[in-house]
This record gives sequence, C-alpha cells and structure tokens, in this order.
Amino acid sequence: MKEFQRLLDIMKTLRAPGGCPWDREQTIETLKPYLLEETYETLEAMEVGGDALKGELGDLLLQIVFQSLIMEEEGHFDIEDVAKGIADKLVRRHPHVFGDTHVKDSKEVLIHWEKIKLEEKEHKHRKSILDGIPTTFPPLMRAEKLQKKAAKVGFDWKEVDGALLKMEEEIEEMREAFSNNDTENLKEEIGDVIFSLVNVARLAGIDVNEALNQTNKKFDSRFRYVEDNCDIEAADLETMDGLWNEAKKNLK
Repeated sequence: MKEFQRLLDIMKTLRAPGGCPWDREQTIETLKPYLLEETYETLEAMEVGGDALKGELGDLLLQIVFQSLIMEEEGHFDIEDVAKGIADKLVRRHPHVFGDTHVKDSKEVLIHWEKIKLEEKEHKHRKSILDGIPTTFPPLMRAEKLQKKAAKVGFDWKEVDGALLKMEEEIEEMREAFSNNDTENLKEEIGDVIFSLVNVARLAGIDVNEALNQTNKKFDSRFRYVEDNCDIEAADLETMDGLWNEAKKNLK
C-alpha cells in the first residue's frame, strides 16, 4: 500500500493552498466528463492489456481518489470510508462464502445478490428490481441491463428460439409501419426491434456492445479501403461497392 499512500499524499498536495490551480478548481461536477472519458479509455485498453491497461487503470483510480478527496474536504467521507464500504458490501453479498448460505450455481448467487441489495439501507426506497439502473446508461447497455435484471427473477425466454421469433415479429411490425409511412410508430417499432435483438444476443451469450463495436471497426477499415482506392468524391456507387467487396476479401 506504499504507492497508494503516495498517490493520496500527492493529490492532497495538489489540492492544498499553493498546489496546482487547476486541481484546486475541480469539483464533483467538473470531474464527471473526465470519469466518463477514463472509463471508455480503460474499456479500450482492456482489449490490449499489458502496460496500456495498467496506465488506464491508474487514470481511473485517480478519478476515485480525486472525488474521495473532495468529499473529505467537504466533511462527508474519505477514501478509507469508500474502501470500507465496498469491502463490507462484498462480505454482506457473499453469504455463501463468508457465511452459512449454500448456493447451487452462479445463477442462484445472482438471485441472492439482488435480494440482499433490496434489504440494504441505501436501497430501501427501491420498489422494483429495475430501480437503480441509471437512465444515463448508453441505450444498448441499459436495454441489456433491464433484461438481465428481469431474467434474474425468471422473466425470460427459456430458449433463444423464443427471442428470435419475437425479433422476427417486431421486424414485421416495423415493416408495416414503414409501408404505412407512419413515422412516429416506425420510431417505436425500430426501438422494439433493437430491444429484441439485444435479447437475442444476451441469450446467445454475446455482449451486444462488443458485437456492435466489432462491426463498427469492420466498417471503418473497409470504408477506408474504399477511400484509399478511388476518388471518393467522384466515384459512383457501383465503383465503391466493388471496392467494398474487395475489402471484404482482403481485410480481416
């Protein structure tokens, strides 16, 4: 813990009178975009690992230390309270490890986890198992989280085939709305199609965000190939489509 204490001391120096003007100006509100940015950079580094991940985890840790220090200055809590809180929570939510509870598998672990959460003081106000899912989540992430929460209490398809049939049903309803030029209903039906697709991916064990990221990268590399091999401003669709098919063969 020597280096962790060193990090705390450095941050206290930066926030102290005579420290860094920028660091001293920061508040919980101003740090919000930095926390989000560092989170996404950490997610990207997780695909690389090694020193890249080590560096980004450090940046993420800084955000936790920074916010905890601001809260300490305001008399609310400090980093030790944060660590104690999560340590106590881990023990409390793992009675099958630290207590006498017995579970059959990881699915049962998650069921107990949700029940224990609802009994905790900070969650006493929650009336639904869906309470607590941030509305600020990216839409795909929130859709997946809503489905996973409902699935934990048995509200789920038994097989992926059921979810596939539901998706096909939603696609037909989307087509009907499109045929009727019903713009408002079309928006709703497109949302239903996406939500049902998230369900299919979840039941198939596929992280829908990772799947879409992979497709985004594929599109990016193939379109750049098209750009590199023609005058993109002057080329017609047939030329670009031909180069796109070349890219599909040449790029992995």
